[in-house]
Amino acid sequence: MSELIPVNIVIADRNYRLRIEPQDEEMVRKTAGLINDKITEFKTNLAGKDMQDYVSMVLLWFATEQNQSGIELVKWEEASQKLATLERQLDKALEEGGQ
Repeated sequence: MSELIPVNIVIADRNYRLRIEPQDEEMVRKTAGLINDKITEFKTNLAGKDMQDYVSMVLLWFATEQNQSGIELVKWEEASQKLATLERQLDKALEEGGQ
């Protein structure tokens, strides 16, 4: 196991000091950047709310995106399984037809 490194992340104008694996640093920083970009987007589109409202909206957006990605992954896995079954059936038919 590698040594954890300290990083400072800013989300919604608040600083957070984290200790993470070195290989995760880029992903964590990109994720924090995406969160802050979405907060800015919601601030622009929905004036008059407070920061907690914007963070909540970003959380809902992020959870919805993750759920949608999971659904797409399941669809790809189902399609892959169906194609594998079809391939086995074709192989079997070709073997029987060649005899």
